[in-house]
Amino acid sequence: MNHAHAFYDVLERRRSVRAFRPEPIAEARLQKIFRAAQQAPSNCNTQPWLCAVVSGERLEVLRAAIPEAFTAGQWTMDFPYDGQYQGVYKERQYQAATDLYSAMGIAREDKAGRNEQFMQNFRFFGAPHVAFIFLPEPFGLREAADCGMYAQSVMLALTAEGLASCPQTALSFNADLVREVLGIGAENKLLFGISFGEEDTDAAVNNCRTQRDTSDNCLRFFS
Repeated sequence: MNHAHAFYDVLERRRSVRAFRPEPIAEARLQKIFRAAQQAPSNCNTQPWLCAVVSGERLEVLRAAIPEAFTAGQWTMDFPYDGQYQGVYKERQYQAATDLYSAMGIAREDKAGRNEQFMQNFRFFGAPHVAFIFLPEPFGLREAADCGMYAQSVMLALTAEGLASCPQTALSFNADLVREVLGIGAENKLLFGISFGEEDTDAAVNNCRTQRDTSDNCLRFFS
């Protein structure tokens, strides 16, 4: 396989996985992945991200504390979560939810089952590692886009290594708690997290394959 085909293969294989095996990834392998992701582009090469990779004891503290805090309504978000999807974007959101719950055999009217699956977000889907992506002050929207390119680089590197990942906006809902457990200063604003590790191939949820629109509907060429 030539370099181009290998890259396209990684793009095709990257997807959001929602059940992981508990075995941790060796630190040397993690170092390799995150060093590669540091090559991500950014405005004026500012590299405006702080990535906190959490494993072991502190991860277990967060795995227990975040669901409890969320259930108690103790939300502390650094960025608003108030977007409203309309039109085709709403249709894609609904279809993704249908694909996910259908893979698990959870009926639309099974609110308890859907809620339990949603709460797995805050347990990191059983992953042995989480990367929290912070945007330091005083950076704004443009630099947040840089963080997105960095996160995609992380996930593609994980895929190239035969590992799985899931980016999760939900992991930003308890920013103060995350900072407290990790000892990270308040000037670092939490954008989202990425759970990652080895895929649990026996989990029904990982049979989900969300659909992608054709590029014809999302792309315009001008000359």
